[in-house]
Amino acid sequence: MKKINLGIIGCGNISDVYFRNCSKYDFLHIVACSDVNKERALEKAKQYNVDYVLSTEELIKHPEVDIVINLTPPKYHAQLNLMALENNKHVYCEKPITITLEDAQKVLELAKQKGLYVGCAPDTFLGAGLQTSRKVIEDGWIGDVIGFSAFVLDSGPESWHPEPEDYYRYGAGPLYCLAPYYITALVNLVGPVKKVTAMQKMTYKKRLITSSLKYGQYFDVEMPTFVATLMELENNVIGNYTTSYDVWATQTPNIEIYGTKGTLRVPDPNFFDGPVQIKTRNMSNWQNIPLIYSYTYDARGLGIADMADAILNNRKNRAHGDLAYHVLDVMHSIDKAVEENRIIEVKSTFEKPQLFETGLLEHTFKSLRY
Repeated sequence: MKKINLGIIGCGNISDVYFRNCSKYDFLHIVACSDVNKERALEKAKQYNVDYVLSTEELIKHPEVDIVINLTPPKYHAQLNLMALENNKHVYCEKPITITLEDAQKVLELAKQKGLYVGCAPDTFLGAGLQTSRKVIEDGWIGDVIGFSAFVLDSGPESWHPEPEDYYRYGAGPLYCLAPYYITALVNLVGPVKKVTAMQKMTYKKRLITSSLKYGQYFDVEMPTFVATLMELENNVIGNYTTSYDVWATQTPNIEIYGTKGTLRVPDPNFFDGPVQIKTRNMSNWQNIPLIYSYTYDARGLGIADMADAILNNRKNRAHGDLAYHVLDVMHSIDKAVEENRIIEVKSTFEKPQLFETGLLEHTFKSLRY
């Protein structure tokens, strides 16, 4: 079986799940890794049997690397994605694909020009919970979709992340860090976004770190930390999305989809599992729907496996660049709506990724080593 060789740039907090999961596929091989902290890269290479520890430039130019996996902070995404494409490497990037729409356009245009693949996190919409949810919607269990609500309310990463400052820098905040999970899930479940309007605020200008590495240190906040949004989708479905790093407790649902025959409760799109719940007009109580797809564990990297399979079989990958661009466009449109105090039309759209057929994951990834 032909293998696709991977090179991972960025060996920080998120990298372990990528190293671990990508190592499970017989048709993937992590050939190299890189980090600004070489000791950290050496540690990951030893832990996961990676062949080479290289500088970023060496990794991108290395002849054995087929896909560059970019796990660096968002401010480096555009530069490294473009560099990889210029060196004829496919690219899979942590979210967002870039910070600016202009840079994202450059990435997609260069990839198209060179016939290369671009993929981007999150890939949680490929997991059992969200795939099952989409199947329920498309099979008409809740009738025609008319609306939705979505909430991701949190107290921020400074209590658990060793270096939380980047979560509050330009290009981050709860909108750019958390919304990719929710907007990606929503547009895959229901359809592309057509219009947005929003309000947002920065509750605290400084935040206190209470995780162990930098305990007791304060840092400046650069991005709004409470964002409330209204959206209209291309199919005239309307709904609200609210996200924050200022909330200590909540009982709001993650996502609810409202239809003419009932309501679907969708699981947290930051994860791959359930529960998926439904209540129709004929049901007295909420019912759990069995997950009919694989991947209920933390399967981050599934989008990379799908992209590698797409490369080998000459098809479009599911967590593709146009989807990532649309999600970025929606987030920038939210910022613009706040700035201009009006409704903003979202200019981009995308081809909805193909829904997995029941059992297709096992067939497509039959070489997966559990």
